[in-house]
Amino acid sequence: MRSAEPLAVYIHWPFCRSKCPYCDFNSHVRERVDTERWTRALLADLDHHAGLVPGREVGSVFFGGGTPSLMPPETLAALLDRVRSWWVAAPDLEVTLEANPNSAEAARFRAFAAAGVNRLSLGVQALDPGALRMLGRAHDRSEAIAAIELARATFPRFSFDLIYARLGQSLAAWEAELDEALTLAGEHLSLYQLTIEPGTAFATRERRGELLVPAEEDAAALFETTQDRLAAHGLPAYEISNHARPGAECLHNLAYWRYRDYVGIGPGAHGRLTIGAAKHATRQTRLPERWLAAVEAVGSGIEEMVAIDRDSAVEEMLMMGLRLTEGVARARLEHLAGRDAEALFGDNLAPLVEGGFLTLDDDRLAATAAGRQRLNAVLAALLD
Repeated sequence: MRSAEPLAVYIHWPFCRSKCPYCDFNSHVRERVDTERWTRALLADLDHHAGLVPGREVGSVFFGGGTPSLMPPETLAALLDRVRSWWVAAPDLEVTLEANPNSAEAARFRAFAAAGVNRLSLGVQALDPGALRMLGRAHDRSEAIAAIELARATFPRFSFDLIYARLGQSLAAWEAELDEALTLAGEHLSLYQLTIEPGTAFATRERRGELLVPAEEDAAALFETTQDRLAAHGLPAYEISNHARPGAECLHNLAYWRYRDYVGIGPGAHGRLTIGAAKHATRQTRLPERWLAAVEAVGSGIEEMVAIDRDSAVEEMLMMGLRLTEGVARARLEHLAGRDAEALFGDNLAPLVEGGFLTLDDDRLAATAAGRQRLNAVLAALLD
């Protein structure tokens, strides 16, 4: 059974100039990268995946990392050409590139636009100089603002990220930073609450007692202020951490949250692919050098590909879809589960609806604002 929904393609460039202390992504610092060798390997991996899901329409391509704006624009152009050669590109194909706002990378924005990028996602993370230093960012405030303005002038669509609930951040300071961000923003903003992830430099410092994250009630106040301010400015949350004017949502990320098929190319990339009658999970080798060796040996870096059983697929659909303001389409959920929602959740559902954390009607199961704020707990109670 082939899915009629557009396919999303994710391509991972694993290299960064430096490792930020909060980052747990699959990113690596290397003194030298053989870009020609990496281009050949990414193309080979793309070829392999095209054989798994032939004949599909592609709705979005997302270059993530790492820092994909460090890859040569020629590499990006070659990968896009290969995507178009294997699959049918949607007329409104969205091509997103993640980039850092330092001046060296900003100088290449026009080359990436010429190569086919039509949406830029800038990792600004903070507009406060002290916060930028604390977060280990390689750019300063003036570079961030200049990069935002250059993105506005260069790409049809752009977005930038900020991190809040930072160490020592007050509500008043975040409100002021948000207000400035809104004067710089286009039609999309991503606003993430700082979390201390295992294995990061921040986790080590927290374990030593060198970092104190905001108390839960303070973080909740920052979250609520973020939602209210962005909605009042015409950029409501369409997902827990993502805000856009209606119609300007990131199509690629919507494919994840709506539990559609996506190809994951490159080291550590994950995918979800409908092959035959089942959706399959793919996972690639994480370490760049091992991935590269695998692709050069056998044509792909896939380490695992398994069919997803029905219960796991339902759980994944809910974990992703309840992040969205729109929630999960009831018909899709019940088709996947093979039973109606009331039977699926049994006695777990009513208390969450009555408590104001979920809503269920003829069309959708959705988390309320209060439910999205504490989604992990809501999911645990729903799926118990």
